[in-house]
Amino acid sequence: MMRIFLLRGLLLGIGGAASLPLLAQSSDIPVPGEDNAQGNVAVTIYQNGQSLIQDVRQLSLPKGRSKQELPDVSAVIRPETVTLSGPGIGIVEQNFDYDLLTPAKLMEKAVGQTVTLLRTNVATGAETRVRAKVLAVNGGVVLQIGDTIEVLRDDGLPVRVIFDKVPPNMRARPTLSVTVEAQGGNVPATLSYLTPGLGWSADYVTLFDDAAQTIDVQGWVTLTNNTGTGYKEANVLLVAGNTNNGGGFRGGYSWPTGTIDEAGTESNDRERLGDNYLYPLAERTTIANAQQKQVSFLDVKRAPAKSTYEFTNGWLSTNEAASAASVLKFSTTGKGGGLGDQLPQGTMRVYMKDKRGDPQFIGESIIENTPMGSSMSIRTGEAFDVKVKTVVEERTRINSRRWRTKMRYDLTNASAKDITVDLAQAGLWGDVRVIQQSQEGSRVSADKMEWKVPVSANGKATLSVTFDSRY
Repeated sequence: MMRIFLLRGLLLGIGGAASLPLLAQSSDIPVPGEDNAQGNVAVTIYQNGQSLIQDVRQLSLPKGRSKQELPDVSAVIRPETVTLSGPGIGIVEQNFDYDLLTPAKLMEKAVGQTVTLLRTNVATGAETRVRAKVLAVNGGVVLQIGDTIEVLRDDGLPVRVIFDKVPPNMRARPTLSVTVEAQGGNVPATLSYLTPGLGWSADYVTLFDDAAQTIDVQGWVTLTNNTGTGYKEANVLLVAGNTNNGGGFRGGYSWPTGTIDEAGTESNDRERLGDNYLYPLAERTTIANAQQKQVSFLDVKRAPAKSTYEFTNGWLSTNEAASAASVLKFSTTGKGGGLGDQLPQGTMRVYMKDKRGDPQFIGESIIENTPMGSSMSIRTGEAFDVKVKTVVEERTRINSRRWRTKMRYDLTNASAKDITVDLAQAGLWGDVRVIQQSQEGSRVSADKMEWKVPVSANGKATLSVTFDSRY
């Protein structure tokens, strides 16, 4: 009769890696650390999370039909996008082997097979070996040793599992298997495919000089690689623009954003691809797996900029005093007095020097893809000393369809410098008329009017406006 008991030594389970070495006696499989099998690699990275890999490899092909294994492809490759082209090559069949070699996977594949347990006596150091059949791997490893059923447990005692061979179709590296018909010989073959997992974004480090009203801007391309594969000495091309990726939507959490006050109409000699701009890296670079890399692409000194304040009232309503937004304004023009380039979508972080001359972070905003020649506003935060209170002084019904609303905007400035607040009243949809205003304003959009209200140092200011509206 079979006896069942627990074998103390090692717990191996699905979702958990072995804490002790798992040895395979077979050496006919590539192992991590071997030379990268890639050839001349070009990587084109788009802003939508997709990348195009073009890998030119020298293949030694026999005449006729043969199976070629191409390791070191992306572990998240889109197999349906793969093409292999070269003189005299025709593809018959292709397979992507993504079952990568891990301790847990080795044990899963060994179900029904026989392995060797190597046990070490902690007192004497003596090693003993016993053959065991793997019955199941479901939250733990169940073995049959002779007439007993045993369960491996992880209790710190030295036990190793030795496998006779590596199971078929398991790879140490992501591998594409291609069956080809070829004329034979040493052939340059181009492997192309799309993959997610590679990405890039633009990051801008902006130093604002309040006294000189200028900015220094350093633009960085930040590359990330989560494909499970590194790309060695690759020729990297970045595409700025939103390419269609088969559907989807834009949205999500609303971060503070920079705005394009006026879109530019300038162009330069930067290479374009359709409606996108190309940013080739100057030198080949290695993009290692699970790595973040930064490369400079913009360096501008002392471009004109100014700090100002903005406040928007959403509707004709009374509200408690609230902070105005601190805003940095500048231009991307290339005609002098600007950054002189297109700005790919990314995050702009703004710094200012304190009295000791040390740069300190004051805020950040996400910017959209911005044409050259644009006027930009970057919100860095809320002004501590600048407040705006909105008051409905009077609301009168003129007739069944019209209302007259008298608004008062009270602005206060507790700082020791004169400022100007760009005060906007939004929600002016439809036939809304300004009957009276204490200061001339301008309509900046279909639903918004704006007034530039000066407020003296440590002072107050008031703007009064009367609206005639349907509501």
